[in-house]
Amino acid sequence: MKTKLLASAIAAAVVAPSAMAGENLWIYTKGTDTRPQGSYEFKVTDIWRKGKNSGNYDFHDIRPEVEYGITDKLSISVEAMIFDHDYRVTDCMGPMIETQGGTCTEDEEGVEDPGPGFNDTQFGGYEIGLKYNILSPYKDAFGLSLGLGYERRDKYRLDGADIDQDSFTFTTYLQKDYLDDTLVFALNTKAEFERRKSPGVLEEEIAFDVSAGVSYRVAPNWFVGLEFRHQSDYLNPEEDGEFDPTLKRSSFDLSDFRLGTQHQNGNYLGPTIHYAQKRWWVTAGALWQIAGGGSWHSFSNNNRNWDEHERVHIGFIYGYEF
Repeated sequence: MKTKLLASAIAAAVVAPSAMAGENLWIYTKGTDTRPQGSYEFKVTDIWRKGKNSGNYDFHDIRPEVEYGITDKLSISVEAMIFDHDYRVTDCMGPMIETQGGTCTEDEEGVEDPGPGFNDTQFGGYEIGLKYNILSPYKDAFGLSLGLGYERRDKYRLDGADIDQDSFTFTTYLQKDYLDDTLVFALNTKAEFERRKSPGVLEEEIAFDVSAGVSYRVAPNWFVGLEFRHQSDYLNPEEDGEFDPTLKRSSFDLSDFRLGTQHQNGNYLGPTIHYAQKRWWVTAGALWQIAGGGSWHSFSNNNRNWDEHERVHIGFIYGYEF
């Protein structure tokens, strides 16, 4: 009997990392796992970003993704970006008012005509990513992985307008498990270097995204958790060949690397829930903006940011492994 129990325990310990490989316990935060060599995972994410300071704003950021294990430590992923916007704001906030066909007063303090609104589903771009595992949370003191990504976007996430944007991302994944992987902590830090062009405007932007999550297995196959996310960007847009002299610009050229003025920041907090079977899993969650702000160019009030951020993000993720 003791021999059978020991064999079962060893088998469970060996299988546990593979069973959890690639599963998202949270909406934004990811663990350190990579795909087993030769295996695939299909995943679709829909994050519904809802509510601005005025009017109505609904944006579904939909990401179908395929991930493949090149080796047990190195995975590659390819995802498409599908942007579904439906909004009509009623103040001069960011680019939305212009895209929805509205006009502001000359001092941009009010709206002359909000316009008809904007409602469209578009192909926004794609992303290619690599993830390399250095330390395992199941074998080492903690888990550590590094990620590198390239993004191409033809539509602006905020309002759906035409843009020409290329981005490179660098991500660090940390994970620590307790109580035989019943309690899981994770921390992600991402730096994004964006060069975005639109008519008359050039933006070189450095953005930071920090997310953290804790999740506890309350029953077989079920995890409940809490997630925090911070996002901010630093830039001074060049409009018609001129910069705002009151702001510092960002640059990531090899001969001229600098961090500019923070334009905006937003902080979110909320619960998550995760359920998994042998080959598929689902995760859902809702994160509310609890604090935000930015420079005088941003649209911020009541300790919230509204041009780049929303009241709540409601996320749903489905994954299937094969």
